[in-house]
Amino acid sequence: MDLETMIAAARGDEPADLLFKNARLVNVFAGEIHAADIAVHAGRVVGWGTYEARKVIDLGGRFVCPGFMDAHVHLESSMVQPAEFARAVVPRGTTAVVCDPHEIANVLGLDGVRYILQASEGLPLQVYVMAPSCVPATHMETAGAELSAEDIEQLWSYERVIGLGEMMNFPGVLFRVPPVLAKIRAAGTRPIDGHAPGLSGLDLNAYVAAGIRSDHESTALEEAREKLRRGMHVMIREGTTARNLDSLLPLVTAANARFCHFCTDDRHPDTLLGEGHIDDVVRKAIAWGLDPVMAIQMATINTAEYFGLREVGAVAPGYRADLLVLDDLEGVAVAQVYASGQLVAGDGHFLLERGQLPHVPVQPSMQVSLSALDFAMAAGEGLARVIGIIPGQIVTEDLRLEPATEDGRIVQDPQRDLLKIAVVERHHGTGNVGLGLVKGMGLKQGAIASSVAHDSHNIVVVGATDQDMHAAVRAVVEMGGGQVVLSAGEVRAACALPIAGLMSDRPLEEVRDQVEGLAEAAHALGCTLPDPLMALSFLALPVIPALKLTDKGLVDVSAFGFVPLFE
Repeated sequence: MDLETMIAAARGDEPADLLFKNARLVNVFAGEIHAADIAVHAGRVVGWGTYEARKVIDLGGRFVCPGFMDAHVHLESSMVQPAEFARAVVPRGTTAVVCDPHEIANVLGLDGVRYILQASEGLPLQVYVMAPSCVPATHMETAGAELSAEDIEQLWSYERVIGLGEMMNFPGVLFRVPPVLAKIRAAGTRPIDGHAPGLSGLDLNAYVAAGIRSDHESTALEEAREKLRRGMHVMIREGTTARNLDSLLPLVTAANARFCHFCTDDRHPDTLLGEGHIDDVVRKAIAWGLDPVMAIQMATINTAEYFGLREVGAVAPGYRADLLVLDDLEGVAVAQVYASGQLVAGDGHFLLERGQLPHVPVQPSMQVSLSALDFAMAAGEGLARVIGIIPGQIVTEDLRLEPATEDGRIVQDPQRDLLKIAVVERHHGTGNVGLGLVKGMGLKQGAIASSVAHDSHNIVVVGATDQDMHAAVRAVVEMGGGQVVLSAGEVRAACALPIAGLMSDRPLEEVRDQVEGLAEAAHALGCTLPDPLMALSFLALPVIPALKLTDKGLVDVSAFGFVPLFE
């Protein structure tokens, strides 16, 4: 809409396209709820007051608020294409997300970021992108690509790329590693997101002084308070695995709420379809005592202002008409969702035709020589380092246990829940295979494998026999990426993820059913974890303590270096 038309429509000099009469507007600027007749023209809110309009909708006193925004999310964690993600979250009231595509960038580099941009074009969900800052996340793993400061500079030409993604390499910041600082400098005045679990004191001062102004990794109240006091925006995460709302909500007061936001980070298909998205977080926050208007501010205008998005996050003159009609404020009952003034969802249903999803080609990402795979492990002296799974957590224990051996080689010991784990490099055909031991999976037989293995996303496999581990990796490779549970060489459940080995080309509901089938099949083989594949995916993440495995070997995360299997 041109400026003259905007002014004319706002003054009432020409009819608006749409008028919402008898609304109770949740005003995120004034922090209040007031009566309003809201006029929309050419996809923008032009104001409230007495207007003529081509179409009038009487809301009968229902609430109107801005569409919700997710301050930090990895779309890849939904395991579906952006259009399918939108179909799930838009009916729940989400009209914008700020995503960090570092998962797919670790596989495909700049092409992965471009895929997210192209595949999210034209959706009723505004997908803003943060340029991935840590590809690869560490030097201790083989990723599919490496993004330099020069690569990041290329991304600024895309309008929806709005800042630098989570700076996980906080040691690189603190020790002034030149390539890390070059990425920070490349961001200029754009927002830079943080990722600094447990960082405190002078090190936290240095991290913030570098220009990093947000963090979504706080798990304890005092940790979040220390970051807030130093000027960091606190993104309170409530994902599928990491759920911090209960612990961090007491931080929020009327004096500091504008520096607080809601994010999901990672929500998997079952959580999106069963619990919801940002609506779920807002609903919980209100139920746990947060003022409803303040909760909506945290889910809308706070995030828009932090990221410098001047046209979203509010229902006010000049803002894009991304708005929600709520039957119930405290219950966050989303009756209708409008994107740019168009009704796109009602009563929990997506109203737009699914149509043909945009075809964005991606290159193959399974470069594995199956004939060369070998999971043999030589026995050593003394106790072995063992990755100890902690149920419901992505952190692990660093255990010391005596493995079972035969003929000088380590063998699996399912009766003691002591299994082999391997990480197989899949991007460049290097033949790298990291080998270790894991306790806590509970498998009595068979194997499970996945090409979703944060953050470099090589193939991770755990099994009760070498033969089933090999068969599981073969199944993942033959699917072009995915997740599998098998026993005695027979596939019991599978979910193909042909898009970079991370995402499916199937509907979200179908993917959810496949993921649930994987869990059921793993449980039938003795696995005791509620979500075995999710737990498996984090065992290869060498930035979260304590002991992890990459394609290059065992990593002591606290020491940020490799360690041998035996002490």
